Amino acid sequence: MMQQANANKFKLLVFDWDGTLIDSEARIIESMQIASERRGLIAVGDDDIRHVIGLELNQAIRQLYGDIASDLIEQVADIYREHYVYQSKIATPLFSGALETLTHLQNQGYEMAVATGKGRRGLDSAMEESELQSYFTTTRCADETRSKPHPQMLEEILLELNVKPSDAVMIGDTHYDMKMAQAANIPAVAVSYGVQKKQNLMRHNPIACIDCITILPTIV
Repeated sequence: MMQQANANKFKLLVFDWDGTLIDSEARIIESMQIASERRGLIAVGDDDIRHVIGLELNQAIRQLYGDIASDLIEQVADIYREHYVYQSKIATPLFSGALETLTHLQNQGYEMAVATGKGRRGLDSAMEESELQSYFTTTRCADETRSKPHPQMLEEILLELNVKPSDAVMIGDTHYDMKMAQAANIPAVAVSYGVQKKQNLMRHNPIACIDCITILPTIV
């Protein structure tokens, strides 16, 4: 196992969650629209919500609605969390090939982590639902540190695991992931099957952009 790990290009693979491992786009959009409607805000379109997926929740709401009161943002966020975690009936399946790919990468000796715009309660719930806890050495959520695209999330993971930036790679589906990796001096792999289009991701110079997660082992 150690001989295989030494042959790997990278030691640490840091995954985004929504749109990279889990297909949660429809559930996120529904939850945001319901939360906004219940607090009397003007409905925003699906594309507007897609653009803020990956940000910390309160930051995403502020970006959608501009200069609204902080207490209103908190109310929308609370409704969103309650609906997303406990009320929504929309499934959030693993992307095709994700489980097999994570298993293969784990068997090849990679250490793996998650850096997500989700809050801790949301990620813990999603990990339990998907049964992926055992694949990841550590995780960082946006309510524990600074939101993407600030690099603090990645910097904390590197420090905890004693890994150099050049030995890690960030895998994500949004320009927030790409910009966070750039700010942390970490290479990035973009995935084009998530919420943002390939041309937008390529503007941030990832080392690769893949159309299916099963391609990832050939890159890292």
